[in-house]
Amino acid sequence: MASLLDLTDDLPESPLAPGTSVCAQGDRGGPLWVLVSGSLSVTKDGVQVSVIDQPGAVIGEISVLLGTPATASVVAASDAVVRVAPDGAAFLEANPAALTFLATGLARRLQAATTYLADLTNQYGDSPGLAMVGDVLGQLTTQQRPPARPGSARDPDPEY
Repeated sequence: MASLLDLTDDLPESPLAPGTSVCAQGDRGGPLWVLVSGSLSVTKDGVQVSVIDQPGAVIGEISVLLGTPATASVVAASDAVVRVAPDGAAFLEANPAALTFLATGLARRLQAATTYLADLTNQYGDSPGLAMVGDVLGQLTTQQRPPARPGSARDPDPEY
């Protein structure tokens, strides 16, 4: 299977200086970015959740596929270069191989998350504060709708 870099070699490239914003949580618009070089920092609700430094990594796919605002903020953590598809949905519709590559990557991420949560449940499922992991795992593996809502429904003042 071709890499996403191979599948996007016709997209324009944009150099980014450290601190340059790729997208902000809540942005609308639907572009896709593909990392060519450098590293990007991903934050959600002000918490860093990831550093992306793998060439060919895609940014903005969740927003494009769900038709929702950006779910995280992404900034250049170093000098970086990204390829940009301004209309990510149109790009994916016109490039089935890129869509398949993207779907495979999302399936791998879901498999890793559910495997981790299952392991967490097996090791610590009855620990205070982790009882909800089984519910989360069930939602990840079966949920088709409604879409997830940001925030937490947990007890704001647990007894532990």
